[in-house]
Amino acid sequence: MPQTSKIQRFSYWSIIVGIAILALKFLAWWLTGSVALLSDAMESIVNVVASLVAWYAIRVAHMPADENHPFGHHKAEYFSAVLEGVLIVLAALLIMREAALAFLSLHAIDAPVVGIAINALAAVGNGLWASVLLREGRKARSPALVADGRHLWTDVVTSAGVIAGLLLALATGWIWLDPLMAVIVAINIIWHGWHMLSSSVQGLMDVAVDPEGIAKIERVIAENSDGALEFHDLKTREAGPARFIEFHLVVPSEMTVERSHNICDRIEHALAKAIPGSRVVIHVEPAYKAKHA
Repeated sequence: MPQTSKIQRFSYWSIIVGIAILALKFLAWWLTGSVALLSDAMESIVNVVASLVAWYAIRVAHMPADENHPFGHHKAEYFSAVLEGVLIVLAALLIMREAALAFLSLHAIDAPVVGIAINALAAVGNGLWASVLLREGRKARSPALVADGRHLWTDVVTSAGVIAGLLLALATGWIWLDPLMAVIVAINIIWHGWHMLSSSVQGLMDVAVDPEGIAKIERVIAENSDGALEFHDLKTREAGPARFIEFHLVVPSEMTVERSHNICDRIEHALAKAIPGSRVVIHVEPAYKAKHA
């Protein structure tokens, strides 16, 4: 299966899984009336909306370059991740509102064992699917898929905290622990949403390849630039699965255009093999432009 088609299929199934998990969590809340379980279910609404946005963004991101977008549509996935972060923060604010109202009208939890069991089942399903999304998203360098996976893992942690809080409330009879857990859930969601927003904005701001990636690029260029004198002014940026690489290549002044072109081709092919998704631009310069001894 082509990589693009595979990513799109995972994003589609993420919507289906999200709806199933959402149904289970709302069932748990309906049976118990727990505001903590309601907060967990509300976060799952965000999961479904985020999955829909990610599915569309992935489709756009993998569209071929056109006249208006000659460098491709790779950054569409970052917009998806930013929107998901905003939705997470909004969900947290709504959860805090529900928790505040619950503090004003505390009530016993109905059918707690069944509700907790259903919520635990939903958490296990979320955890399994989050692992799949993170593995495949990192493999394909898909910001939208990775963001979706990270959000689901946050949801798993949230569910675990909610279940622990409800069990403690049942054991002690402290009903106020139920809305308190909802507040803790909201704070955790806000923290995760902020982290997702900041990392996605970095992608939109053309962040450079990480130091390990830079070292690999420099090594590949050095190993495949026989005949050239040096390279300098290396610049990189990332946009989803694409990595844009630019640098100056200094060759002997008497070298023909054809020979220098052959060197560039050799370097580009080596970079494409070592770093999938690389887009390389090489500026050839004569010997007197060298910056190193």
